[in-house]
Amino acid sequence: MHKKPSSSKIKELICAKVFYFAAVYSASINRISVRDQKSRWGSCSKKGNLNFNFRIIFLPGLLFDYVVVHEICHLKEFSHSRKFWGLVEKQIPDYKEIRKKLRNYKITRSNIIECRGSESN
Repeated sequence: MHKKPSSSKIKELICAKVFYFAAVYSASINRISVRDQKSRWGSCSKKGNLNFNFRIIFLPGLLFDYVVVHEICHLKEFSHSRKFWGLVEKQIPDYKEIRKKLRNYKITRSNIIECRGSESN
């Protein structure tokens, strides 16, 4: 079980990673929101707003990176087209395997992430 860091520390950690990958992709962000979402790791709006579940900070590093890269790539290509996945692959070459691993994690209400299955990273 993880102790939840302060809201400001969580946003600081997530924003640092977002700004890093946004620079890599030359992506423009309108707003970043960090929330207590019940079912999503992240989302992106056509207005350039990125939303993240605060629990992504508890994911293993590559999974955290994948969620951020996935949403940033939506700023460039809104659909899950081949072009979109090509963008994701530039920073996460093994994104297909990472996506499979991410499915082993679920969001819970107790501020933790439960890992299903035998592999945790």
